[in-house]
Amino acid sequence: MASIFESCDLAPPDPILGTATAYKADPSPNKVNLGIGAYRDEEGNPKVLDVVRKVDQQLAADMKVDKEYAPIDGYPALKPLSQRLLFGESSDRIASSQALSGTGSLRLIGEFAAKFLNRPAIYISDPTWGNHIKVFEKSGLEVRKYPYWDNEHRAINFEGTLKIIGEAPAGSLILLHACAHNPTGMDFNREQWQQLQKLLAEKNLVPVLDNAYQGYASGDLEADAYAMHLFYQSGMEFFVAQSFAKNFGLYGERAGMCHLVTKSADLAARALSQLKLIIRPMYSSPPIHGGLIVKTILENPDLEQEWKDELKLISGRIAKYRILLSDGLTAKGTPGTWEHIKKQIGMFSFTGLTVPQCERMINKHHIYMLKNGRISMAGLNHGNIQYVIDAMDECVRNA
Repeated sequence: MASIFESCDLAPPDPILGTATAYKADPSPNKVNLGIGAYRDEEGNPKVLDVVRKVDQQLAADMKVDKEYAPIDGYPALKPLSQRLLFGESSDRIASSQALSGTGSLRLIGEFAAKFLNRPAIYISDPTWGNHIKVFEKSGLEVRKYPYWDNEHRAINFEGTLKIIGEAPAGSLILLHACAHNPTGMDFNREQWQQLQKLLAEKNLVPVLDNAYQGYASGDLEADAYAMHLFYQSGMEFFVAQSFAKNFGLYGERAGMCHLVTKSADLAARALSQLKLIIRPMYSSPPIHGGLIVKTILENPDLEQEWKDELKLISGRIAKYRILLSDGLTAKGTPGTWEHIKKQIGMFSFTGLTVPQCERMINKHHIYMLKNGRISMAGLNHGNIQYVIDAMDECVRNA
């Protein structure tokens, strides 16, 4: 008798998570993982923030902390705290719910848009984080692209972005990286954000802000929230997917928030009621531990300051390795220009390496990265920076 699973073909590995799997299986002592977007310390080890570890221990010792289900939309106290982080204040015109980090929040937005916004097309930057396309296609939305990146000049194609977005039908969703664009590491400046906001308002387009790296772009949480402040103060209606994976180091806890910014408290209440109906049959309620850690830190001024101080150290360390990588390639006379690495911000650099060069980095030098040229700056440290510089130089010259 044939298996009921006979029709299942072997699916290809995820291009990002598959890189981590290949890295772990590689016995080379020189291997370097520049693929996955997770912070590493100077020894290349996963980093739990000191303030997170402290709160974790406090919660473990607190006999009043239980493991009961959270409400469908998560901890009520986390809503105003997370809103303040994004918008500078909390408001009853914002419908907020805990979600399964950034990916889960984006999926909720996609499902909500499919049901209540008449299944609009969503415009996504080219390039973007690979999972964006899958999330919104699985939500039943048509994915279209706007040309974000000028590869020749290693810069944002702002004119091309405005042109395509300006041609989008009214009601379309426009996905924007709130800060530290993944994979390019290049963000709109404030004047460009203002131009874009006016265009979206004039054309009746709906922004979807993916806020995965607040604090990683500049080290300043408020500066990194500029786009959210701008859209909020304009009175526009929009969505925000807020992840706590990167800036709290809570990758495996799947902690995040989904925010629907409406025009009134009544609309927010109605929108939240429908969002909860989407959540209930999907995952019922969010995991509690990560959300409780975030809530505990944000509601305590001393803990919040400790967290902000750690974020500044992390973002500063990443910025240091940008300079070392760029200057190292320039000093070796590596063909091409490498100043763009310094200009980029956040966790990633879009190096400009070609697919054959990336494959050579992986196969010859055991340096794992995405084949579009993206590397995670967080994977660089004092022990591997020169090895990576030498490998990039060799691959640029020979592939």
